[in-house]
Amino acid sequence: MIRDQETLNMLLDSVARFVREQLIPIEDEVAETDRIPERIIGAMRELGLFGLSIPEQYGGLNLTMEEEVLFAFEISKTSPAFRSLIGTNNGIGSQGIVIDGTEAQKQKYLPRLAAGEIIGSFALTEPGAGSDAASLRATAVRDGDDYILNGTKRFITNAPEADIFTVMARTDPNAKGGSAISAFVVEKGSPGLSLGKIDKKMGQRGAHTCDVVFDDCRVPAANLIGGREGVGFKTAMKVLDKGRLHIAAVSTGVAERMLDDALRYAMERKQFGQPIADFQLIQAMLADSKAEIYAARSMVVDAARRRDAGEDVSTEASCCKLFATEMCGRVADRAVQIHGGAGYVSDYSIERFYRDVRLFRIYEGTTQIQQLVIARNMIRAARA
Repeated sequence: MIRDQETLNMLLDSVARFVREQLIPIEDEVAETDRIPERIIGAMRELGLFGLSIPEQYGGLNLTMEEEVLFAFEISKTSPAFRSLIGTNNGIGSQGIVIDGTEAQKQKYLPRLAAGEIIGSFALTEPGAGSDAASLRATAVRDGDDYILNGTKRFITNAPEADIFTVMARTDPNAKGGSAISAFVVEKGSPGLSLGKIDKKMGQRGAHTCDVVFDDCRVPAANLIGGREGVGFKTAMKVLDKGRLHIAAVSTGVAERMLDDALRYAMERKQFGQPIADFQLIQAMLADSKAEIYAARSMVVDAARRRDAGEDVSTEASCCKLFATEMCGRVADRAVQIHGGAGYVSDYSIERFYRDVRLFRIYEGTTQIQQLVIARNMIRAARA
């Protein structure tokens, strides 16, 4: 749902110009230094990019899902690291509070998240709990007006920069499954909270992950999201449904950038006395990529509109995440092939993008998990 087309167009035009004029020119710098310059972070704050999905009463823009995916298409036409920095504040790092937080929690954290004064992070995955998130082992035991958290979280996006963590922990150690999992807001600097070394990843340099360790970490009971135990897993699933649509849109935007670069190269590169774009086998790769991107974009916009209309889009969100991320991988592979040997060296952006986009098929639910979600929802509906 688009509330005000003129205002949205202004936002999208500003983002497209920001990407074109400020982000694309420093992609190599970010890849080499593994750091986003402070001037760019400041510019993101000025544009309001940290509060896109946070309600207006807390200082955000309160974009609808359709508006958010249209934004994601634009911001993703550059290195994914830039989007990742603001992504947690707009997605998994804030939405638990937005969706299920108490009013006091919203007042305390959302305005600062929206302004980019603090960075949020989402701590669900553990060394022994990834796709099987309900099996997490981190514990939170009530102790007077506090909870004592113990456990380790792994591959946590933006953890090295985070000021607050949305942490999933088991409040009933004897219960199995998701019914005993609760969600907490844990602030940076809390006694007993420590960070592991920054992970050396295949791609997405400039976007950081690391372990987050809780060793008798004392957290005020007031930081239990929603003020209720046992609903944290449901909160996490609500957050991930929205996040899957966002990642599907991101995958589509990156694919558009890769195809644009591949087309430009194919029109400039000559072999046998003519541009390689004139060869039908190159044209086939270009055409297949264009068709798949169009399909992904259509799916994402349709699912976003359905979510805005109040429909349960669990199946559609998983369909989008599955198709768009796999599509993005295929486009990356074709773009490398079109570049030939040049695609295998770092002189061209496709070498970096090829590594960067591989992560999309893994985080916020692997392709295989999306297949299970889709099939189980289909079977459940058929049996109803």
